[in-house]
Amino acid sequence: MIGISKLYCGTVEPSDALRYGRDSSKLPSHLLQFSKDKRPVVVWNVTRRCNLKCVHCYAHAKNRHFDNELSTEQGKDLINDLAGFGSPVMLFSGGEPLVRKDLPQLAAYAVEKGMRAVISTNGTLITPTMARTLKEIGLSYVGISLDGMQEINDRFRGVNGAFKSALEGIKNSQDAGIKVGLRFTVNKFNVDEIPKIFQLLEGMDIPRVCFYHLVYAGRGSEMVKEDLSHDATRKAVDLIIDETKRLFDKGKPKEVLTVDNHADGPYVYLRMLKEDPARAAEVLELLKWNEGNNSGRGIGCVSWDGEVHADQFWRHHSFGNVKERPFSEIWMDTSEELMGKLKEKKKHVKGRCATCSWLDVCGGNFRVRAEAVSGDVWAPDPACYLTDEEIALAHDPNHCG
Repeated sequence: MIGISKLYCGTVEPSDALRYGRDSSKLPSHLLQFSKDKRPVVVWNVTRRCNLKCVHCYAHAKNRHFDNELSTEQGKDLINDLAGFGSPVMLFSGGEPLVRKDLPQLAAYAVEKGMRAVISTNGTLITPTMARTLKEIGLSYVGISLDGMQEINDRFRGVNGAFKSALEGIKNSQDAGIKVGLRFTVNKFNVDEIPKIFQLLEGMDIPRVCFYHLVYAGRGSEMVKEDLSHDATRKAVDLIIDETKRLFDKGKPKEVLTVDNHADGPYVYLRMLKEDPARAAEVLELLKWNEGNNSGRGIGCVSWDGEVHADQFWRHHSFGNVKERPFSEIWMDTSEELMGKLKEKKKHVKGRCATCSWLDVCGGNFRVRAEAVSGDVWAPDPACYLTDEEIALAHDPNHCG
């Protein structure tokens, strides 16, 4: 994640992370990306079932029963292991996690074990009663996915009325006192909706939004041609920065992040270098702490059936199953070749990634996207939009800080 509001508007300073010590167990959620120990935030796709039909779903979710999901007790075993391992956050996802009747019980158990529990949802099932339940169990955050306003969102979600139901879910969460944010996956068809998303943040007083770059996985693998061009990506990131700054200047600051393309970090820094060189030095320091993509290190995934993946998009490669070995043991077993290399991926990337001056900041970007396009997991990420001139700039010691 690249904290646009943190970096560009200065809402978090380098001293904040120093004050907290940069240990993930001590850091508040808004600073976890700067932790130095990098115990993984774990995405648990608790179910493959979903009541919507999103065209870009990485899980190939469907609205039917699947009989291979972890049971409640197996889920508690997983949570016990993760809590003991030191994973700071349990992110419940799907499919649609709220179709599991035991989701509140599982989230409550994670909180009881000292983890922060968050849910990634389409929001359509958050009734007033469910919202109150989630608040009572100590849920930290609800991320609700929208891909634009009603017409665009419902087309992407495959169900008429999904937008209206999601807005009701947002309001119900707010009324219950739960922090809620938006999740938006950028592509050719909805990039013009970005200003409307910021208007929605302002109008509904929503404090947070994550803009996801498209990852070619699941049904999203069929949308490669719908991804933005490099030039259009730059314009979209500039628009996100500008809209973030507009609300900040109005005294209505929002937490704004971009996700799944770590070229955004150097891009924000290079823009800041032109506009405010003094602030740019602080931005670079934070980016170095963030360390870029952390698939297989700072983030991991457990599928509905217990398979362990480097992230939620990498389902074609499993490192093992939590029904057979604890996640913590699987995660630290670097004898598995891919797991070992992901722990030190900067040594293995090829092409312009290998020689890029921003490698320590970007971390080699998204390997699963590189593999999807080239067949080589270590090839350059095709979604990196930095020019050859830009990836060489950091060789100037004046730029390195």
